[in-house]
Amino acid sequence: MQRYGVREVEKLLGLPRSTIRALIDAGFVSPERGPRRAWLFSFQDLIVLRTAQALAAARVPAKRITRSVRELRRHLPESMPLSGLRISAVGDRVVVREGASRWQADSGQYVLGFEGDPANGSLSVIERKAQAAAANAAEWLDRGADLEETDPENALYAYRQAIAADPRLADAHANLGSLLHELGRRDDAHAAYRAGLRACGDSALLHYNLGVVLDDLGRKEDAAAAYETALSADPRMADCHYNLALVCEALDRPKDAIRHMAQYRRLTGRK
Repeated sequence: MQRYGVREVEKLLGLPRSTIRALIDAGFVSPERGPRRAWLFSFQDLIVLRTAQALAAARVPAKRITRSVRELRRHLPESMPLSGLRISAVGDRVVVREGASRWQADSGQYVLGFEGDPANGSLSVIERKAQAAAANAAEWLDRGADLEETDPENALYAYRQAIAADPRLADAHANLGSLLHELGRRDDAHAAYRAGLRACGDSALLHYNLGVVLDDLGRKEDAAAAYETALSADPRMADCHYNLALVCEALDRPKDAIRHMAQYRRLTGRK
């Protein structure tokens, strides 16, 4: 059975590594471990990853996403079928077409598609809503990441272009805010995270990053609220528990500080 490394998944699906990690942490896929503990993804993993990310971007409730990808995985073949595979949404149902046959899985109202190339077993993705814009946004996001160390100002420009192409691209908002913060522009970083949350809805990563910059701005109560919101979306964010423990200690909330530090140690295996 063919397996795909992280770099191949990034190239085939156009997903940044941070999004892949977030989807793994959310439990949508459980890739195998290869040499040096590298992730190895199956064909089914690729389909589930892209479906979960697309539905999440469309703000489909998490429970419905989980139900959809569980049903998808149960029906998907082990490898790319010779007839090709296409997934699209019809009303509030995800319809999977394999050759002349079709089947449905419960999902949200989002139109997306996958096409396979039977000649080489590769997988490409079509998202019918703003396909060109989404591809353009991903290119700007990658360009920004490549420029961060050598040309941060142009990296900021690239992230802003990614957001202009796809305002709901949470990774672009996160990277923009993070780079602004690293450059010492904390107020601008704060504004970037706020804008990202308005555009993308509740994002654990954006709430966490917002908490970090609020903490650095000396706004401890607001930082605690941002960290708590992040943890309500993703309770397994170990670094968030750690930061919140320190903030709670500074706010004279010793019981909360102890509780979150214990959670941090439990998640990281540290004593």
